[in-house]
Amino acid sequence: MELQKLNLEHILFLDIETVPEHASFEDLDDVKQQLWAEKTKYIRKDEHSPDEFYPRAGIWAEFGKIVCISVGFLSLKEGTRDFRLKTFSGEEKSVLNDFGNLLDEHFNKPYHLLCAHNGKEFDFPFIARRMIIHNLKLPEKLSNMGKKPWEIPHLDTMELWRFGDYKHFTSLKLLTNVLGIPSPKNDIEGSQVYEVFYTENDLQRIISYCERDVVAIAQILLRLKQEALLKDSEISTVSL
Repeated sequence: MELQKLNLEHILFLDIETVPEHASFEDLDDVKQQLWAEKTKYIRKDEHSPDEFYPRAGIWAEFGKIVCISVGFLSLKEGTRDFRLKTFSGEEKSVLNDFGNLLDEHFNKPYHLLCAHNGKEFDFPFIARRMIIHNLKLPEKLSNMGKKPWEIPHLDTMELWRFGDYKHFTSLKLLTNVLGIPSPKNDIEGSQVYEVFYTENDLQRIISYCERDVVAIAQILLRLKQEALLKDSEISTVSL
């Protein structure tokens, strides 16, 4: 896939925000508490108890849940650009169902691609796993079964930046900084989403943060293609 030949109108940019499935470790039943302790044993070592480590549970699909999925897509008409944002939020099963419908109804052509930062290792598999957990039909764009690597319709801005260096991790915050893109992390960061969701009960703040990440991902792809960055006047929030 040649970057310069990518049609930006065929790409759905996305980001997800996740939290632990429950507010506290004590809310888990005994079996799930033991499974959590076993899952995180080698990461925690002796530094944290399973209880203390639980706020990080949102990074595992087996112990976390999605609170919002933000998407963005670019429309090019008569020399003007319009980057439209939409967020699915609320009860997780509804979020996943609505997102799946979007893919099936509007981004189901062979040329359509999904793009996220570290999406191949986090966003795409996390969404797919949570859909299976909720017994929801997996959209074709998220199903990798039987596909060759080059047939999977996923773009990952972190992978593109690696240029083949697979031991290299670059955060969205760092990459926007070095590329001269406004940072999306001007309010909260990923590590704070748990507290904002369960303590502050401020889902809208998380949504705004998620949408800024989607814009940043699109900006990174534009920079990699050596095209002009989006202006604020070209970005809008819409209903689909």
